[in-house]
Amino acid sequence: MPKNQKVLLYTRDREANKNAPYATKFESFIKAVAEAKATGSALILVAEPWVIGDTYEEVIESLSHLAGTDIGLQIVGGRPALWKN
Repeated sequence: MPKNQKVLLYTRDREANKNAPYATKFESFIKAVAEAKATGSALILVAEPWVIGDTYEEVIESLSHLAGTDIGLQIVGGRPALWKN
């Protein structure tokens, strides 16, 4: 990554809104994508894959919010997910 590129860090409380629909559960991620676009951030950084979704469908929905924005996503750590669908 070139110097002077902005990075937005994103976290979420996994237990908050645990059983809520996607739009409620990941409202803060949707806002983070909008903030990254507004501030010219080149990358959203998350610690684990579950930060953008607890299920395969949620991960795909989160990625769809990033699609076409020219904002990258970097997942720093994590282990292979066992989807519980």
